[in-house]
Amino acid sequence: MLAPAPESPTMPGPGEGGALRMLLPYLWPRDSVEMRARVAVAFLFLIASKAATVVIPLYFKHAIDALTATPERAVVAVPVGLILAYGAARVLSLAFGELRDAIFSKVGQRTIRRVALSVFRHLHALSLRFHLERQTGGLSRSLERGTSAIETLLRFSLFSIAPTLVEIALVTVILWRMFDGWFALATFVTVTAYILYTFTVSEWRTKFRRQMNEEDRRANTKAIDSLLNYETVKYFGNEEHEARRYDQALSGYEAAAVKSQRTLSLLNVGQAAIIAVGLTVVMAMAAQGIVRGSMTIGDFVLVNTYLLQLYQPLNFFGFVYREMKQALADMEQMFKLLSVEREIADSPGAKPLVVTGGEIVFEDVSFGYDPRRPILKGVGFTVPAGKTVAIVGPSGAGKSTISRLLFRFYDTSAGRILIDRQDIRDVTQTSLRAGIGIVPQDTVLFNDTIFYNIAYGRTSASPAEVEEAARLAHIHDFVMALPDGYQTTVGERGLKLSGGEKQRVAIARTILKNPAILMFDEATSALDTHTEREIQANLREVSRGRTTLVIAHRLSTVVDADEIIVLEQGRIIERGRHADLLALGGAYAALWARQQDSSQGPEPVPGVLAPT
Repeated sequence: MLAPAPESPTMPGPGEGGALRMLLPYLWPRDSVEMRARVAVAFLFLIASKAATVVIPLYFKHAIDALTATPERAVVAVPVGLILAYGAARVLSLAFGELRDAIFSKVGQRTIRRVALSVFRHLHALSLRFHLERQTGGLSRSLERGTSAIETLLRFSLFSIAPTLVEIALVTVILWRMFDGWFALATFVTVTAYILYTFTVSEWRTKFRRQMNEEDRRANTKAIDSLLNYETVKYFGNEEHEARRYDQALSGYEAAAVKSQRTLSLLNVGQAAIIAVGLTVVMAMAAQGIVRGSMTIGDFVLVNTYLLQLYQPLNFFGFVYREMKQALADMEQMFKLLSVEREIADSPGAKPLVVTGGEIVFEDVSFGYDPRRPILKGVGFTVPAGKTVAIVGPSGAGKSTISRLLFRFYDTSAGRILIDRQDIRDVTQTSLRAGIGIVPQDTVLFNDTIFYNIAYGRTSASPAEVEEAARLAHIHDFVMALPDGYQTTVGERGLKLSGGEKQRVAIARTILKNPAILMFDEATSALDTHTEREIQANLREVSRGRTTLVIAHRLSTVVDADEIIVLEQGRIIERGRHADLLALGGAYAALWARQQDSSQGPEPVPGVLAPT
């Protein structure tokens, strides 16, 4: 049985209070007078709606008293007017509530949009280390749940909890003023007991909801990870193994959901009991008042109506509180992502990179993904402007690490990297990456059209420029032969295309970007010999006059480099041109001899640099 994959380390969250504080600037934005005005107007409509709601039972009471009065005291016009006022108050209560929602809807949706965009941007700003340690399914679930939670929180907290509390206070004051303190006290005690019970039990239930969230996230992560690796699952016939892993995660969610439902039933029964006791006590006092003659039938109906009117929002209040607790938990999970500090950030006062010639200098660079295991150890070399330098060596020597450091996916542990005498830590990351183009060994495409994937190199490029880049990469004829041409979708991670086709799309994308510095990381390794030679010739044209760094495994592809650097165990052990290194008879010559004996790779094309 396979051992379970280790979970990502738990990040400390901002807490529910911290999540609310992080939300407030989006809800009350300083840079938008319109949004703040909408919040204020919506609040005024909220007050107006509650005021209309509270006077409705009063009109009802007076109408009933008028209708049940003795004949000599009855005035026919009075109940008609009160009934009309009663109807108008109900209409106004609903109208004010709808106006409130209409005014505030833009605020809510804009808040969700801005928060989601902030989290999305922050995720892209985090280091490669973070994304290698996290799982995509969990991240997408947190973002999805978090944005949905904001809408829930805004809808319930601003327009359910607060208005209900205001209504309770108004009803308590009216009962006190119209009757005696016992009615107000009974109402207040009932409501307070209901709220305290709801808070206490719901708070206890939160741990089960959190457990459900975690199990749901885990199940979703496993499902996405398995589906993304569909071919690998099929290769090894591990469908049942994947199903068992997914079922284990679902079983955890099932157990947590059952506990949550049981505690919900306990909460509902307790709430109903508290309301029933409160209603019974107040109605009994009202009935005694009528018997004594101190209260009218209208008063009895008024008390009953107020309590029934409060019962609905109170019953809904329990649901609202539970949903708000869930929303806060979901929102906290999302804002936890915003709390992750950027490992790689622009330094204060960072300026755009100014590329004059494109000279690259590694000065005594050391680095390790884990401090206990150094990868590069004092590496130093220069790629002169407009020249080509190749880095070769066995797997694990640190070749790909050099490309990641140059793109500043990580910062060096020691030493520095310069481009035209500018430390890359002192320039903006956007300008740094804009000046470098890469054709990687493993090309992953977006699940979109071929046109979109090529145009990704420069999103403002015209269709003619995209097609020209495709021609230079020798993929235009292939694309035009497809039924949908450039509008052909490539599938998840480009799986509808062959390895060579994907690689040519990546080359076209880099050609379109037109960077000052080029980097090729096994760029033609997935191509057949004939196509590889064609693309090598095109790459030579593209790289002419540009600083080019080549990371290669097949030595036959870098024989024309201006300098070849041999890397082994994180150190440079040899450097020089191809002929000089062969004459030296060292590690490079031995590696060359082994590759020639095994006939790996195509024969070198005379006069053509073949970066891979």
